[in-house]
Amino acid sequence: MRGTDRGRALAVLTALAVLTGGAAGCTVQPAGADGEGGPPVRVELPSGAPSASRAPEGHGVGDGDGDGKGSSGGGDDAGDDRPGTAPEQRPPRVLWSPGDSGRDVRELQARLRQAAWLFHGPTGTYDELTEKAVRGFQGKRGLPRTGRIDTVTWQRLLGMTREPGKWELYLMGGQPVDAPDARCRTGRVLCISKSSRTLRWMVDGRTVSTMAVRFGSEYTPTREGVFHVYWKSRHHVSTLYDSPMPYAMFFSGGQAVHFSADFAARGYAGSSHGCVNVRDEAAIARLYAQVRNGDKVVVHW
Repeated sequence: MRGTDRGRALAVLTALAVLTGGAAGCTVQPAGADGEGGPPVRVELPSGAPSASRAPEGHGVGDGDGDGKGSSGGGDDAGDDRPGTAPEQRPPRVLWSPGDSGRDVRELQARLRQAAWLFHGPTGTYDELTEKAVRGFQGKRGLPRTGRIDTVTWQRLLGMTREPGKWELYLMGGQPVDAPDARCRTGRVLCISKSSRTLRWMVDGRTVSTMAVRFGSEYTPTREGVFHVYWKSRHHVSTLYDSPMPYAMFFSGGQAVHFSADFAARGYAGSSHGCVNVRDEAAIARLYAQVRNGDKVVVHW
């Protein structure tokens, strides 16, 4: 009986060890062939990695109750399911607006001409016609019709146009005047530069007035050199081309400085038959009143 009781007690202890070890992560080692072997129980400590079926504490999956304490944890902020606030959209920066002037405005107008939204200028001044053209361009492309050039509008216009050349920027005049030729620094001189396409009226080295001018084409070039005004004709009409040449001041054969309505309308899109055209009628009217027969004319590059 004593041996039997000892065996039953051993069996009970073994069973308890199995139950306790299973809950604590232990396994039972089988006895050896002689029934003794090593210790009947080997304890395995659980590893630090969580089980795939068990989320880490504080990061459990939601229970579907809609309490907002899902996988993000149980904090108040983490469980806030209110819609997020979108970042505030700032309006694009305005580059140019009505009243501005300068070279950049001139480029804007030249590009609007390329896109067929502007048909005057460039003048270099952001005027009412420019504002109207900008509004039309913006509206056609679904942009706010502000009439001002902002960064978004400017990028759209850049993508549709090319870099304007010098005589696109100054299609209707307004270009800078270059330095006078040395032959223009004494006396009364009409100093005419083909490089800058300008006329400088000078008296004893002092500039009295300047204006944009246009020359003949490669087939009818304006002659270069030093000449003198030999005839003035206020209401002249060309006998060769039957075209008006008001305020004509002849200096070389049939070539004269005179007002041109075509230059006033089309700018440098056209050319003369060899004469020096002026597009500003008021300016050449004043010049005509001041110039005398015998005054020097210098046409140079």
